[in-house]
Amino acid sequence: MHTMMPDFPRPAVDPTTASLSAAEGAFLETQRRWGEAEGGYNRIQESRPQTLAYGLHDSPAGLAAWIIEKWRSWTDPHGDLEAHFTRDDLLTNVSVYWFTETAHSSSRSYYERARDPRRVGPEERIRVPTGVGLSLEPVQKAPREWVERRYTDIRHWTEFPRGGHFLALEEPELLVEDLRRFFRLFR
Repeated sequence: MHTMMPDFPRPAVDPTTASLSAAEGAFLETQRRWGEAEGGYNRIQESRPQTLAYGLHDSPAGLAAWIIEKWRSWTDPHGDLEAHFTRDDLLTNVSVYWFTETAHSSSRSYYERARDPRRVGPEERIRVPTGVGLSLEPVQKAPREWVERRYTDIRHWTEFPRGGHFLALEEPELLVEDLRRFFRLFR
């Protein structure tokens, strides 16, 4: 498998008792700060997705604001959307949610995940050959030693020189080449 979110599922590590490297400690602090500054969308979708859905289904302007704010905040470099996306790209993305009325179901997945009784236990590890690609998004840029707590067979590791959360649209050539390099290992 190839992942750009190697902290999902996150290792079952208690940071108060585990022996963490400096890089792991810094990563957890980055995630904590990011959660305070950027995590509101996650908390409302985990706790009150239906309330949010009414607003997003009622207002195309509200839906656009909800979606494009994340694109602005999570794109590299922050805030310069039109350096990476056309207005048509952005409006197409919003339109898909609007015309298919799927803003609710996309929010609902956060609620369901937060209540999923199936949890990956601390002893469970992902054993399939794994490729990791890390964008410049700090909250997803887990140090290798952190990722190795969950994944046992990392065969490919890339830290992209540019691109944020929406790397597939921001820097598609980088991602495609990385996927090709990883999967060539299995020819």
